[in-house]
Amino acid sequence: MLRPLFATILFLGIPFAAADPIDRLHILIPGAAGGGWDRTARGTGEALQRSGLVNTVTFENMSGGGGGKAVAHLIEIKQSATIMINSTPIVVRALRGVFPQSFRDLAPVASIIGDYSVIAVKTESPYQTLADLAGDIAADYRRVPIAGGSVTGGTDHIVSAMVAQGFGLDATQLKYIPYDAGGKAMAGLLSGEAKALASGYGEVVDLVQQGWIRLLCIAAEKRLPISTQTPTCIEAGAEGVVFVNWRGFFAAKETDPDQLKSYQAMLGTMQNTRAWNEVRDRYGWVDLYQPGVDFERMLFDQEERLAALLKELGML
Repeated sequence: MLRPLFATILFLGIPFAAADPIDRLHILIPGAAGGGWDRTARGTGEALQRSGLVNTVTFENMSGGGGGKAVAHLIEIKQSATIMINSTPIVVRALRGVFPQSFRDLAPVASIIGDYSVIAVKTESPYQTLADLAGDIAADYRRVPIAGGSVTGGTDHIVSAMVAQGFGLDATQLKYIPYDAGGKAMAGLLSGEAKALASGYGEVVDLVQQGWIRLLCIAAEKRLPISTQTPTCIEAGAEGVVFVNWRGFFAAKETDPDQLKSYQAMLGTMQNTRAWNEVRDRYGWVDLYQPGVDFERMLFDQEERLAALLKELGML
């Protein structure tokens, strides 16, 4: 049976006091606009500026290589006022050899949020339940493509495979369509190219509220307060499926230690601000603030568990 990943999310106390605002901050985003990285980066920048923690925040979307282009760029520029948003895919893609670098080549600043995965369909889809979708997949795997905003073997693919396996299906036979970020995957669903979508709750909440799509399940341990009508994937019949995608920031390896501490203090102080609470609640994220060494330990632990999971799912 699959072991749930990050089945318990702990919010760690904020050890930092408010400091003088940072003058300029540039946030590097490894994917296209509209995805989870983009929303988290821009939401963080919004909260930092509204709270007076940073005077000026700029953003740069740098797609390519499954996120590898941005990772390589951050390594190349060395010391600068740039930090990069990333998430579980930096671990997955390094394990699968999508790019040669890993989190070891960067300086972990802090994780900040967790975003639970979901399975969604268009509002007019005939699939009323997750079991309906699984039944059609079982009848003909190739006729039920599932979209995701990550590469083959990425987090959205992993969640799709976990759901299939949770229904006793052959996860290796799924027809998964990878897109460059969640916005493009959503377009694939709405255009009819895909029959279902695996994504993060924060990436789809707007279109759920606007009535364009419906959620079949959320991969959480229990129903989320922000969406109490949506069953967990386990409630919907997918045995053992719990998956939350952390998101956090990295700096160049050569970044001055004092500068890293100032970034950690900035993000730590942000956690207690009204502006951040509004951004976090807007997207249904859960708190997952872990700075520095704690973040690094989490990365090594996740790498070990994901390697075992990927092998079990035939992806490694």
